[in-house]
Amino acid sequence: MRPFTKKLVLENGKEFPGYGFGSNRVAVYEIVFNTSMVGYQEIVSDPTYTDQIVVMTYPLMGNYGFMDEDYESKFPTMGGMVVRECCDAPSNFRYTKTMNETFEELDIPGISGVDTRMITRIIRNEGTQKAAIVDIDTTLDEALKLINTTELRHDQVERISCKKRWFSRTPNHKWDVVAVDCGIKYSFIRQLNMKGCNVTIVPYNSTAEEIMAFNPDGIFLSNGPGDPADVAVVGKTLNELRGKLPIFGVDLGHQIIAMAYGAKNDKLKFGHHGSNHPVKYIENDKLEIVTQNHNYVVNEASLAATPLTVTHRNLLDNTVAGIESMSDMLFSVQYQPDCTPEASSNYLFDKFIKLMEEHKNA
Repeated sequence: MRPFTKKLVLENGKEFPGYGFGSNRVAVYEIVFNTSMVGYQEIVSDPTYTDQIVVMTYPLMGNYGFMDEDYESKFPTMGGMVVRECCDAPSNFRYTKTMNETFEELDIPGISGVDTRMITRIIRNEGTQKAAIVDIDTTLDEALKLINTTELRHDQVERISCKKRWFSRTPNHKWDVVAVDCGIKYSFIRQLNMKGCNVTIVPYNSTAEEIMAFNPDGIFLSNGPGDPADVAVVGKTLNELRGKLPIFGVDLGHQIIAMAYGAKNDKLKFGHHGSNHPVKYIENDKLEIVTQNHNYVVNEASLAATPLTVTHRNLLDNTVAGIESMSDMLFSVQYQPDCTPEASSNYLFDKFIKLMEEHKNA
């Protein structure tokens, strides 16, 4: 048996020796688990995972490699990844790099050969906590001191949002949409393009005046990492815009909408992370299997004092997964709609288009 090179140390003092891959740097971040069976490249490059170490519950990762065309962001900012087995010989004619090569290039540390089932159970039972990926020679006391003295950052959106506006255009467009970038995934932009929208992506702290200067037909509030309270500036801007144009929010954008109306967001014990969450669309009693990636959720009791109504519900824990205020031409979902034309949640983009059409023809 080859000697271990790295180990994962949890805030509760548990150690898991394994084999390092990717970047050789020490990582101290919040640790979460993801139950997706495929899509690891999209997870690695999803800005929502900024400053998080992600434990993949499915045992084999890297088996189809990484493809240059499939990234969700230009500069992935994941904190680290924990896997049972890392495949370094992908079987896929499209792959351009292996997982190890990709993680080296992106400066993301990874560790394999650990008991991911046990780690997942610890997170489920004890809740999300800090963790460190360190060299195997690091003592437990040294690792715990590093964990306890490392403060988790609250500037993720500020760091990953675009610094200047940029455009994603489509031929023969019908609609102009401004997307507020709190950590937007490229697939959302592609989906809006496919629906006939020219998209202008603007920094998270853009003012209402700056957004309206583009003369948009609608506004898209993107996904993103961290606590919605850390981006109160977006909620302030939303309050100045609501009722003027159709607004569609996803993930962090959903939480920001609730916050802007005076509702509260609560931190979940271990969050929702994975592409297999059942959500019920209350209007037609339809079940959707969706991707969720968040540690916070809208407090349902606090919605009573707002004009927002619940449209979707997570069937695993009965939490709010969608809200709307049709009088303000605004709706949002807690999950990340699967961005393919065949997706079951494709109707959400159609709903956004319909709102823009009705507003324009009013």
